[in-house]
Order: sequence, then structure tokens, then C-alpha cells
Amino acid sequence: MSFLSVFTDTQKYKAHFEDKQGTQKIENRLMEMFAAQRHRPTIVLCIGTDRSTGDSLGPLTGTYLSKLDLPKLHVMGTLEHPVHATNLADNIQFIKSSYTNPFILAVDACLGKMDSVGKITLANGPLKPGAGVNKDLPPVGEIHMTGIVNVGGFMEYMVLQNTRLGLVWKMAESLSGVLSRAYLRTHIS
Repeated sequence: MSFLSVFTDTQKYKAHFEDKQGTQKIENRLMEMFAAQRHRPTIVLCIGTDRSTGDSLGPLTGTYLSKLDLPKLHVMGTLEHPVHATNLADNIQFIKSSYTNPFILAVDACLGKMDSVGKITLANGPLKPGAGVNKDLPPVGEIHMTGIVNVGGFMEYMVLQNTRLGLVWKMAESLSGVLSRAYLRTHIS
């Protein structure tokens, strides 16, 4: 779960998950990013845990993506095998030792302002998971996507525990749709 994402490019794409035009812009930008790295193995690293409703966005997204069985897309972090604070470093090490020059897209839930709840973002640079709950976890990814699942700023653990599953579920469906369409349009010809 990330509160503030660290990224190298100041341009960040952001749209409500139900905004078709906004999510299409995110999808188009993601296609450009995938196309530029098409020669590298693509890893989608979905971070979070199913033990916290708000933090389950990553594993839900990973589960949706893994069920699509997209060719040459490597998905890590599902409801059955989540990638979370206690095993993130091991999973990063596994990726480094198993793939040559992988292109990693990290996906995670985050907290934000009231008017941003329900929005998904796409940005260049690594994701800093756990920043919103003061965890010191390794940054990961060349690009990252986040879903703003609730309001941050006070008692983040409680806020995550009391986040509506329906919202997280719909956001995960939207995120996996954007990711899968962008991937298919750049990798299947």
C-alpha cells in the first residue's frame, strides 16, 4: 500500500475507474510504455494482502490478470499467492534471478484525498510500497499503477480495514481490463 508514490517523470495519468475517456488515456499511455519495452519480459507485480480490504486491490488485480493467461505476461501477486510487506524483498530477488532485464510494472492500493477516491493512476518510476503506513519497503518497478481506495491522513490501518470491498473489486476489474487490453494491443499482432 503506498500513500505517496516516488517516480522519475513528473507526468502522472489519473482517472476515475468509471471514466471511460480517462481510463482510455491511461490505456493508450500504457500501450506506449509496453511497446517501448516489448523486447523485454514483462512482469506485473501486484502488491497487497487479502487480509485488509483496502489493501486487496493488488492481489485482486493479479488474480483477474492471471486468469486471462496472457501470453508472455508474468503476473505475481494474487489472492492465492499475495506479494506483501513480509515477502516483497524475496519476490524482487526472485524476479532478478529468474528474468533477464525484466520490465516491471508495480500495482498497489493507496490512500489519497476525498475527491480522488476511485481514481487509478499511471506514472513512470518505482512504486514505494508501504509509505502511507510508515513501512520501509524496497521501491519496485520501472512504472507503476495505483488505485486510490480511501481517504488518507489519519489512522491508515483502520481506514484500510474499513474500505468497501465493492469499490476495491470494481477498481481491480477496471485496472486489469486496462492492463490486459494495453498488453494485448502491443504484444499480439
